[in-house]
Amino acid sequence: MPHAARPTVTLHDVAAAAGVSVATASRVLGGSARKVAPEYEARVLAAAAALRYTVDASARAMRRAGDSIALVTDDLTTPSMGVVVAAMEREARTAGAFVTVSSTMAAPERQAETVRVLRSLRPRALVLTSSRRLDDERLAKELTAYEREGGRVVIVGHTELAFDSIVLDSQGAGRLMGAFVAETGHRRVAILTGGPELRNMAERTAGFVAGLRAGGVGEGEIRVIRCPVSRQGGFAAARKLADAGMDGVEAVLATNDTMAIGALSGFREAGLSVPGDVSVTGVDDIPLARDVTPRLTTVALPLARYGVEAMRFALSKQDTPRRLLLEGRLIVRDSTRTRR
Repeated sequence: MPHAARPTVTLHDVAAAAGVSVATASRVLGGSARKVAPEYEARVLAAAAALRYTVDASARAMRRAGDSIALVTDDLTTPSMGVVVAAMEREARTAGAFVTVSSTMAAPERQAETVRVLRSLRPRALVLTSSRRLDDERLAKELTAYEREGGRVVIVGHTELAFDSIVLDSQGAGRLMGAFVAETGHRRVAILTGGPELRNMAERTAGFVAGLRAGGVGEGEIRVIRCPVSRQGGFAAARKLADAGMDGVEAVLATNDTMAIGALSGFREAGLSVPGDVSVTGVDDIPLARDVTPRLTTVALPLARYGVEAMRFALSKQDTPRRLLLEGRLIVRDSTRTRR
């Protein structure tokens, strides 16, 4: 025979039984940072136990939604994004907020749909980061509607949309590395990069070429190799180069560290020495770049600052859209050498 449902015990019931205000009972049972006199705390806890009171988790979650910063990103598995998210979370905690994360794999329809769903949850702010240019009309409509409802929008990446935005100077990073490789005497170069739809990879590639050309490398001596933007992509591209005899290639410039680290493994497996036979460089300066052998020459991008500034933009309000450009710096390690 089924049991009768137990009557719902409310916070008001607990407060009445303890002889305190609802606000006091809420502070004790809701984990508030505001202190309650030990006498009142003991009475509230005893009343809650006697009445078998349980906190309404869904109501608490709805109340806390206003403290959340929603991050929408392409891919959470990349080392560089891990650095950005960690920095965002640290900065959010200083303001009493927390970060929720959604991944869209850079598909415009998924980006727009994710923002539409997040609007109903009413986060305090929304940070959108992508390797592609963020100018999709559906996405723009969802972001505009969210801001009109009182939310804050920050774009981390390239966009013409009228929101706060933060951009890494990818082309400048590429120029730094291209100029360095040319200056150290390399004259036949291969560039490992992703598809042209990846805006940041395309800009780094253009920067490599500009720096190399300015340093005296001929246009016909620069070979651009398209491959997946992953460790395996870099590994396979390096093996293919090695198996074909390198064709005189003296340096391989990868548009991110993950591909460069894959290339290091590919060349090692093929029996080539880095940097003895070929120099290898990357971009980003992920933590692993300092731990591989040989240690990777790269352009360090301010990934942690990227996350911090995005969170500061999200947590502050300004009437006109803000723009911030962050530049990288060259880090020379063991994966490159000077050639005569």
